[in-house]
Amino acid sequence: MDVENPAVLVVDDEVFNLEILSEHLTDSGYDVASAEDGAKAWALLEESPQRFDAVLLDRMMPNMDGMEVLARIKGHSQLSMLPVVMQTAKAARQDVLEGLEAGAYYYLTKPFDKETMLAIIKTAVEDYTAYRAIQEETKQTVRTLSLMRQGQFAFRTLDEAQDLATLLANAGPQAGKAVIGLSELLINAVEHGNLGITYNEKSELNEEGNWEAEVLRRLALPENADKRVVVSFEVEEDEMRFLISDQGPGFDWESYLEISPERAFDNHGRGIAMARMLSFDRVEYLGNGNQVLAAISVEQDG
Repeated sequence: MDVENPAVLVVDDEVFNLEILSEHLTDSGYDVASAEDGAKAWALLEESPQRFDAVLLDRMMPNMDGMEVLARIKGHSQLSMLPVVMQTAKAARQDVLEGLEAGAYYYLTKPFDKETMLAIIKTAVEDYTAYRAIQEETKQTVRTLSLMRQGQFAFRTLDEAQDLATLLANAGPQAGKAVIGLSELLINAVEHGNLGITYNEKSELNEEGNWEAEVLRRLALPENADKRVVVSFEVEEDEMRFLISDQGPGFDWESYLEISPERAFDNHGRGIAMARMLSFDRVEYLGNGNQVLAAISVEQDG
């Protein structure tokens, strides 16, 4: 990824839409490439798998439709984590659900609103940037961590959550995937658990660009000074388990295990579902939701 100019591939068979979307993104500082159909888009992606930071993909196109391009992206070893923003006039629940199940976790409805489009692209690019950064950190962590069989850790800040996710991911198989899910669950335990930032509050904070500042403000409050997230880790014969416990009151976790069509257009709220789908063999919330058990099969190591 170009540090100064994130690269976005815009795919749309309507020339007018392609020009408008490209103009809005270019004006906002993105490096934009475009394709008039799915076949051309796939050729660009396959030629340079590391070039792009997000794909804004029209669903209905000739030659190769958006769902086929999406399937190829998710089936490609170097492209599978690339975020796809599905652009569609088909906003019915079943259509959105089909895209979510295929791996399109970000949605934009036609006719699109410029600010909404830019907010969704920004979220997708920032998510991908974070994933790539933590995967790189994971590769650099000492491989002897695979010898670790159990341990307990306590932390309170987002930086500490990120560091611990990188550390623990290296204790087992497929560290690059594990670190993504661990990072999401540990950050969730801090922001929503210990600090009590609600779903709606985070939506507003993201829109205003004030999320990190609010996290730091709440961490500094006296009532949060002693709050910690505790992670218990153990490896048994066939499974590696992480038990993550925060000091919050819990939450209605069941609705977040999947990315619902109703929340597909939001600027956040995908972390738990993505952790479950991409990183772990099982994710189970316990009691009122302030504990979560995430497990990975050791057999994945081959």
